[in-house]
Amino acid sequence: MNAVADTVEPEVMQVSALPFAAAADLLSRHGLQLHRVDDGAPIPGSYWGEPEAGVIAHNVYVRGDTPVHSMLHEACHLIVLPPERRAQVHTDATDSVIEEDATCCLQIILADELPGVGRARLMADMDAWGYTYRLGSTQAWFEQDADDARAFLRERGLPYR
Repeated sequence: MNAVADTVEPEVMQVSALPFAAAADLLSRHGLQLHRVDDGAPIPGSYWGEPEAGVIAHNVYVRGDTPVHSMLHEACHLIVLPPERRAQVHTDATDSVIEEDATCCLQIILADELPGVGRARLMADMDAWGYTYRLGSTQAWFEQDADDARAFLRERGLPYR
């Protein structure tokens, strides 16, 4: 679903633009702990490398320059997993296509709960960063092709609208 950006990073909303407490509260409602890493320091559990968010068990690690979409994406990887699998995660959360799809869907939904973000901004940032979908854009996928992801979320009692 997502591709690593080329050497020139696109302009996307960064974690430093958010009230950290609001992001931490959102994640805590899903059993996760958000950790702020010092600027320039390595991000533990980052699959793609800095500035991308990292995950280890129920912990999400970010720096100020971490894209908001990355923080949400990695957090949602953990949220969609059952607790016993979540506890085993270190850096790479899944190799399941449906879990990846559900993660992308949930990150868009949860963006509405972050001040100044919302799903429209998040989807634009996902497109700018290089997420790819067969319908050509994140919004087209979310609106027209994410029924299986929504069903997965619904089956697990997670938000799916």
